[in-house]
Amino acid sequence: MKLISWNVNGIRAVYKKGFVDFVKKENPDILCLQETKATKEQIPEEIRGLPYEQFYVSSSKKKGYSGVGLLTKVKPESVKEGLGIEEYDVEGRVIEADFKDFVLFNVYFPNGKQSKERLDFKLRFYEDFLIKANQFKEAGRGVIICGDVNTAHREIDLARPKENEKVSGFLPVEREWIDKLIASGFVDTFRMFNKEGGNYTWWDYKSRARERNVGWRIDYFFVSENIKDRVKNAFILSDIYGSDHCPIGIIFE
Repeated sequence: MKLISWNVNGIRAVYKKGFVDFVKKENPDILCLQETKATKEQIPEEIRGLPYEQFYVSSSKKKGYSGVGLLTKVKPESVKEGLGIEEYDVEGRVIEADFKDFVLFNVYFPNGKQSKERLDFKLRFYEDFLIKANQFKEAGRGVIICGDVNTAHREIDLARPKENEKVSGFLPVEREWIDKLIASGFVDTFRMFNKEGGNYTWWDYKSRARERNVGWRIDYFFVSENIKDRVKNAFILSDIYGSDHCPIGIIFE
């Protein structure tokens, strides 16, 4: 089973940049999208017509903002939007899908760069999300978490760590949350297979950073330790354009 996650930075924008061809070529069994910036009705018909059993969308109350989408060839037992906490759920940040064999969280974690208030919001979201994910793990379920976490974990995960020590996305308090996630029994799948630097998933548009590979690895697939042996590969599709992020994925048995 191939799972792909991609922050598309606007599904209507990425649609015009070869999105449908990408999906047909990669043919993931499950495709998780973040920052869709659209309601289900606003998504182009050609995308809605892709050969997927189900297509779920959680959109923000604020138009053209945030949002997540899930396309799957395997019908889930159940699907829920949000964490059940209104201040987060009005922004359309989470789709939880129960596939019986595992629970999948497709998440667009908040960005904390805008203000102190948004950083506090991000940190609260982190803590409340971890409570939710741990509930499933502690009940013995396999859990897969994917999406844009908006934080680079270690110095190896961004091109210029020293210059960004005081920037949201690489603050000690944000990085500590990823430590906490891993300590509570989740595994960074990409690091199971690749220990090298220079592997990034986001590049700043304004400075044309992608041409120089001055990037950040802020998109992840985490899995609970009880199913990590079923992850056969994890990858970053850094040659795929169309967004300021590139797609990432895992092969799951």
